[in-house]
Amino acid sequence: MKIVFFGTPQFAVTTLVKLRENPDIEVVAVVTQPDKRRGRGNKTLPSAVKKVALEHNLPVWQPPKIKKDPETLDLLRKTKVDAFVVVAYGQILSEEILSMPKLGCINVHGSLLPQYRGAAPIQWSIVNGDRTTGITTMLMDRGMDTGDILLKAETEIKLLDNAVDLAVTLADRGADLLLETLFKLEQKEINPIPQSDSLATYARLIDKADFAIDWSQSALEIHNRVRGFFPNCAAKLDDKKLKVIATVPITETTVKDLPAEYRILQQQYSELNQIESKPGEIVKNIKNLGALVQTGSGFLLLTQVQLAGKRTQSGWDFVNGMRIVPGTKISNG
Repeated sequence: MKIVFFGTPQFAVTTLVKLRENPDIEVVAVVTQPDKRRGRGNKTLPSAVKKVALEHNLPVWQPPKIKKDPETLDLLRKTKVDAFVVVAYGQILSEEILSMPKLGCINVHGSLLPQYRGAAPIQWSIVNGDRTTGITTMLMDRGMDTGDILLKAETEIKLLDNAVDLAVTLADRGADLLLETLFKLEQKEINPIPQSDSLATYARLIDKADFAIDWSQSALEIHNRVRGFFPNCAAKLDDKKLKVIATVPITETTVKDLPAEYRILQQQYSELNQIESKPGEIVKNIKNLGALVQTGSGFLLLTQVQLAGKRTQSGWDFVNGMRIVPGTKISNG
């Protein structure tokens, strides 16, 4: 089977690699976003997908606007492949492009559609506290993630998973599901199922304002935000930005299911509930773990942080280095 692969970020790399390794698949070309300036040095760098494509000596096409790029459109027409595979490419495909391949354009989406259509399904599923998510393969149409569903695979979201952890899991599941989808489509073993728009939800683009921590929220809400928008959420300590990178929620519902290294908090939970404190106030330093912060409901253990101008450090190193004491106030972001 011949395919053209469309993708840009790291999430798409796993699928490209598995396609490339499969003896029954030929990746004719790779389409990815143009190189962008990134990092502190503001250097022009290729996408994660482009790096891998070049390592495998695959042709790479990088049109700034694919719908209006005559050269790329002509190249795509001439490929005469079985399918276009699209994984987090980052541009909308025209109706002409969608109609080019024999089997159609097949998208790998990081949610159980029609839930979380849009740009950031993995992040918002965590922020919203979902226990499960998954991967959907679909036939693309002109809408935003509205095409007919081909196959789905469900995945558990664990309490301490962040968006990067979950993306790695989903990328691997998505690659396998995509291969299954391609071969079943070729054998006409899949009946595409139209999505129900009435059940659709949307994963909007993430804004910088979403990174601000509000200690009046519950411990679980803040924890979900921290891991969903990893590693960007922040509060303030003495008017300095404090990035909160990893946390553990200590609540009546979560304390019973914590990993072994946090069991000490289960033993201390009743005692902690007797402490009178306000949201954002550090109530106790937990030895070898970090500072415990009062929230609007429950406590949040800071296990990894980064103070402005400093390196990322463990919660316990932060406590010792900054000489944090109970009663210290951490302000909202």
